[in-house]
Amino acid sequence: MSGVQVGSVSDIQLAPDGKSVTITLQMFRGYLIHKDARFVIEQSGFLGDQYVSIVTTENKDGVFKDGDSAQAEAPFNLQELTRSASGFMTRIDDTARKLNDSLVDVRRFLLNPETLTNLSTAVANLRAASERAAATLDRLDALVASNSPVLAESSTNLSRFSERMDQFAHGLNDLVATNSPDIHTVVKNLESSTETLKSLLADAQAGKGLAGNLLKNERLATDVAQIADNLSITSSNLNRLGVWGLLWQHKPPPTNAGPVEPAQRLHSPKNPFD
Repeated sequence: MSGVQVGSVSDIQLAPDGKSVTITLQMFRGYLIHKDARFVIEQSGFLGDQYVSIVTTENKDGVFKDGDSAQAEAPFNLQELTRSASGFMTRIDDTARKLNDSLVDVRRFLLNPETLTNLSTAVANLRAASERAAATLDRLDALVASNSPVLAESSTNLSRFSERMDQFAHGLNDLVATNSPDIHTVVKNLESSTETLKSLLADAQAGKGLAGNLLKNERLATDVAQIADNLSITSSNLNRLGVWGLLWQHKPPPTNAGPVEPAQRLHSPKNPFD
């Protein structure tokens, strides 16, 4: 203790599990050791014998009595440290070898002349692109600065247009709300007219009514077509000869000539002009 011998080691016993050792210390009379002291196994010189060193602290706790026990700190094992250092150095060598191989691969694949040339070209292209982008931004700033009044006016016009659209929407909503009964009536009338038209078309397809008879009765359809043709010829004669000319101005046919054909002949046998 503090470089002075205060006792001796009387016995050393290995624990049954082989992981710890029980050391019995025989203390000289007259030395008091407090329980807050540290017990450390140290070594005399670099390769000397080991001994138990008692390191005093604050001497606040009680003193050890005969049969008391304390926990000693693990001794410093130089051979284990040497073995650990040897293994550590081996791992360092392996790591250095792998690092060296990686550097060789990097130099071979990434730092070759072709890659460096491509990298230099890419950097140059990036610089040119950044310069063009800066020039474009400058022109854009100049364009915005020169057209600032126009842009402001456009923004104002757009704002006014949006306000008018908002007013128009409100007016349309008011109009719809005010004329909702009339609109509902118009929609109902449209629905009724649609139903009526559908009914008329259904009757015509079924052959009911005049339209249905015209569609289904071929004879009646032929007669209607004949009447329309006669009316067309009559209107053509009236337009060409007039009413009186058509009724009274009939010249007798020549004696030696054949029968004179009329300008237009009606197909109906009941036509008075035939």
